[in-house]
Amino acid sequence: MEMNSKRKPIWFRVTLIFILLLGFFATAQNSQLDLLLNDYNNHPEHILVAAHRATNPHYPENSLAAIKESIAIGVDIVEIDIRKSKDGELVIMHDKTIDRTTNGKGRVDDYSLDQLKQFNLMFQGKTTTEQIPTFEEVLQLTKGKILLDVDFKLEDEASVKQTYALIEKYGMENQIIFFLYDYPETPQFQKLNNDISIMPRAYSKKDIRAIRKLDDISIIHIDESYYTKRTMRRLINSGYRVWINALGKYDEMERIKKNSGFDSLLTKKYVNVIQTDLPKELLDYLRSKDLHR
Repeated sequence: MEMNSKRKPIWFRVTLIFILLLGFFATAQNSQLDLLLNDYNNHPEHILVAAHRATNPHYPENSLAAIKESIAIGVDIVEIDIRKSKDGELVIMHDKTIDRTTNGKGRVDDYSLDQLKQFNLMFQGKTTTEQIPTFEEVLQLTKGKILLDVDFKLEDEASVKQTYALIEKYGMENQIIFFLYDYPETPQFQKLNNDISIMPRAYSKKDIRAIRKLDDISIIHIDESYYTKRTMRRLINSGYRVWINALGKYDEMERIKKNSGFDSLLTKKYVNVIQTDLPKELLDYLRSKDLHR
């Protein structure tokens, strides 16, 4: 029987629609990430917003729900903290213990992953349905959507290699900014995978001069204590992203009076990544001034 002149069978049409939808969503995700990476690499005049621990008014810090909310509102970078369970799984948790952020007690590495998953994250003094995420779950959620600032709370090289292996598994090297407290360690990390961006922290202008001698660095975490327009302008004009925190002082000012904290912070004109606990407010502020896409 010839089928060319007849309608295709239902299974064929359903399969075709499914394939087309998969292609559409994959293209949309790639476009979203492409826009972000284009901003990061080619538009230093656009200030990128980093959500500290994916903080927002609705969900617990470092939770999958909070990260989803960050993606939904257009945050550029989510900062996450990596620790390890007793059985060696990489999990997302800022503190050494689970006391503050969950309905459990004890050190993160006192529990296996299965045991950690029995606890629930707390939010504003109440227990939620959110669980402690694994790093792999975060990668699965964010692939093609957002940049991740990895605040690595572990020290051994085996854990670094384990973290890099997961990033490589999902092909997400271009979405990772790996935060280093000690910039001299940069070459060691780059040897493992030079496609993963390292963000060294500079504690002084002397540190900045040393970091500028390193290869393949696109972003530097600075402190306002040594900020000068001349130094930071040179960094940005040389192609670096300059990261500064609104955490604490400026976020608190913003909570008290709208725009006061961000106005004050942006007197430091030559910064173009800001980490905050108020990502939605910062996005609205920057967009109102045409400083964010």
